[in-house]
Amino acid sequence: MIDINNESGLALDEDMLLRLVQHDLATLHVSPDAELAIVMVDEGAMEQLHVQWMDEPGPTDVLSFPMDELRPGSADLPTPPGLLGDIVVCPQVAEAQAETAGHSLMDEMCLLTTHGLLHLLGYDHAVPDEERRMFGLQRELLSSFAAAERRRRRA
Repeated sequence: MIDINNESGLALDEDMLLRLVQHDLATLHVSPDAELAIVMVDEGAMEQLHVQWMDEPGPTDVLSFPMDELRPGSADLPTPPGLLGDIVVCPQVAEAQAETAGHSLMDEMCLLTTHGLLHLLGYDHAVPDEERRMFGLQRELLSSFAAAERRRRRA
């Protein structure tokens, strides 16, 4: 079950985020019955979480809170259902980043949501090898989702 809760005050395409996460989980062979919460919060709430959990000032773009330490599966051995955890995203920070990057807010929200999901699944970017692996997979997931969305719109 994927629960999406927008407390940010910004209008977002929550259906697209749901399709994105379903796509990412299917691609990574994680059970569609895995539980995941995505919460969009404003800058004040994100700053509180950032200070509380990372001991860093100011709001950040995305935080992930893994629960059952699930990992990606394979076609032969998919990840069983479980509690993936929570992804918290700040659309206001995402909006500024999207402007800097030259793409839409929803493109940035998709990037941050996928990034947060990969953290829930054990990926990290603390060292160069891990960063290359995580960001490469992130690009693949976003690219294949964009292609699926184009097909969906044509249908």
